Amino acid sequence: GLGAFAYWLVNQRLLIRARSNVFTLFNTLPTKPVLVYFTTPDCAPCKTIQRPAINRVSHVLGEELEVIEIDATERPDLAKAWGVMSVPTTFVLDTRGEARFVNNGVARAEKLLEQIKTL
Repeated sequence: GLGAFAYWLVNQRLLIRARSNVFTLFNTLPTKPVLVYFTTPDCAPCKTIQRPAINRVSHVLGEELEVIEIDATERPDLAKAWGVMSVPTTFVLDTRGEARFVNNGVARAEKLLEQIKTL
């Protein structure tokens, strides 16, 4: 129980951090949900599992979703500002640009779709 609470607490802190840094990605607030995806070129799970899952979600939702992929090695400033400690990390932002979900590690397409649909 204590481990689950600690994980929840870390995720809540990451969401607060992401909310305060949304304008590092946008000049104006988005008009649709956004999936922010932090990756690196040498991340095997990013290429083999996470990228195909994001492609599937993009295919299902089409124009209803914006995907922003950020290479954490090219933009370490953004990774640090958003509190990314490992890749893959995905954030789901609502239409007001508020981070509502964070996924540390691989998030399957079904989980991402469920998170986006709850917005």
